[in-house]
Amino acid sequence: MTEKKEFILTLEGVNKTFDGFKAINDLNLYMDEGELRVIIGPNGAGKSTMLDIITGRTQPDTGKVEFGKNTDLTKLNEYQINRLGIGRKFQTPSVYVEHTVLENIWLSLEGSRSVWSTLFARIGSTQRDRIQEILQTIGLVDRANVKAGTLSHGQKQWLEIGMLLSQNPKLLLVDEPAAGMTDTETAKTGELLMSLAGKHSIVVIEHDMVFVRQIARKVTVLHQGHVLSEGTVDEVQNDERVIEVYLGRKKKH
Repeated sequence: MTEKKEFILTLEGVNKTFDGFKAINDLNLYMDEGELRVIIGPNGAGKSTMLDIITGRTQPDTGKVEFGKNTDLTKLNEYQINRLGIGRKFQTPSVYVEHTVLENIWLSLEGSRSVWSTLFARIGSTQRDRIQEILQTIGLVDRANVKAGTLSHGQKQWLEIGMLLSQNPKLLLVDEPAAGMTDTETAKTGELLMSLAGKHSIVVIEHDMVFVRQIARKVTVLHQGHVLSEGTVDEVQNDERVIEVYLGRKKKH
C-alpha cells in the first residue's frame, strides 16, 4: 500500500444543518501545504459556512476536519485554532482606523500584548525589521505613517492581510478580497496573494472570475454544500454542471 498523503487541511464527510437546511452536505476537501486554492460557487453554496467550520465558529454535525497531521479542529475553540496558525480575513476590512498603518501592523505582531502596553513600548529593531518587511510585501511603505482610516478600500484590504501576516499564519482564509475594488487594486491584490503562496497555504473565496483566472491554479466549485467540480480554471469553466448551476446563471444577469 502507498503511504497516505499528508495535507495541511482535510475535510472529510463534513455535514452541517441549520434549522432543517443542509448548509454543508458530505463535503470532502484536501489541500496541500503551500497551495493557493480558490473556492467559487453560487450564494448559499456553503462557502462561508465551510470557513466557519475550519475556524471553529461553527461545529459540524458530523465529519472530520484536520489541520496538518492529526490535529482535530472540531475539538478546539476559535482562539486555539487561531493560535495553531490559521488566520481569517473577512470580506469587510477590520483595521484600527485611528492608528497609523505602521501601528496597525505593530499591534498585530505575533505574541500576546495588550493595546496599551504595545503603544507605550518601544519598537525593537527586530520588530521594526519585521514591520518593514510586511509593509513592503503589502505595498504600503509610503503610507506607513498615515492613519488607516484615510486609506482607500483596497489599501485597507492589503493592510488587513498584512495584519494577518504579522501573526505568521500557516493557513490564510481570505473571503472575497476583490469585492469593491478598482481593476487596478484587484490586479495588485492578485499579485500579493500569489506572492504569498508557497510561504503560506491560502484559501480564497471569490466571485470575480477575472480575478479567479488571475490567481487560481486549482479551483473548487461548491454547490449546495458539496464539491461539484474541481480542477483548473479552464476545466471548471467548461464543466457542464458548473455552467448550469453557477457560470450560466451569472451570465444571465
